[in-house]
Amino acid sequence: MLVLALCIAATASPLLFGGTMSRLAHVHFRGLWILLVALVAQILIIEVFPQANETLLEAIHMATYLAAGLFVVANWRVPGLLVIAAGGAMNGITIALNGGTLPASKAALKMAGLEVAKGDFINSAYLPDPVLPLFGDIFVWPEPFPLANVFSFGDALIVFGVFYGANKIAGSRLVKKAWQVPGASDVESVDEQAAHVVDPPEGETDDQPRRPRHAAPRRPAVGTP
Repeated sequence: MLVLALCIAATASPLLFGGTMSRLAHVHFRGLWILLVALVAQILIIEVFPQANETLLEAIHMATYLAAGLFVVANWRVPGLLVIAAGGAMNGITIALNGGTLPASKAALKMAGLEVAKGDFINSAYLPDPVLPLFGDIFVWPEPFPLANVFSFGDALIVFGVFYGANKIAGSRLVKKAWQVPGASDVESVDEQAAHVVDPPEGETDDQPRRPRHAAPRRPAVGTP
C-alpha cells in the first residue's frame, strides 16, 4: 500500500509545479485491463488468500510481473513507463531468483513493525541466504508513520517513473518540454485559435463579426465615379 500511495501522490504532483492536469486525461493506455488484473491478483494472493497453496500463489505472483511486462511493451512510448518497467523488472527478477519472495532486511522489517502469521504467503520476507539482497526490501518507512512498510530500489524507480511521467505529460515547470499527448492536439489547437480572437471594441455587440488579431484589414473597394 505504501508504494501505491506514493504513486498516487506522484501522479498529483504536477499540481505543485504548474502542470496542466487535464492533459493526463488524454493519455490512452493499450491493454489497461491487463495491468488491472495483475494488480487485483496481487491484492488477492497477499491480502485475501495468503494461506492458499504456496506453489500456486508463487506462480500467480510471478505471472503478475509478466502481465505488467506485456502492458509496458504495448505502451512503452508513454513518458516514465520504461523507468517504471525497469523498477518492476528489478523486483521481478529478484523475486524469481528467490523462489517467489522478495528478500527483505530483518532490521527494516522490525522498524516497520511487520509481523506475518506462520504459513501465510508474503511477497517480501527475511531470507537466511538471499540472492541479490541489494535489490530486496532494504529501505523502510518506519512506525509510527502511517502505511509503515519496507521497499526496494525497484519500488523507488517505479515511484520516480510515475513522478517523471506525470510531470512530463502535464508539462510542469520541472520539464523543458511537455509530451505531445496523442489526441490532445485538436483540443489545444482550438484553445490557441481562441487566444487570437480580438474582443469587440466598445460600442459593438457580440453579434458583429470578429476578426483574428493578426488578420490584415480589408481594403475598401474602389468604385467608379
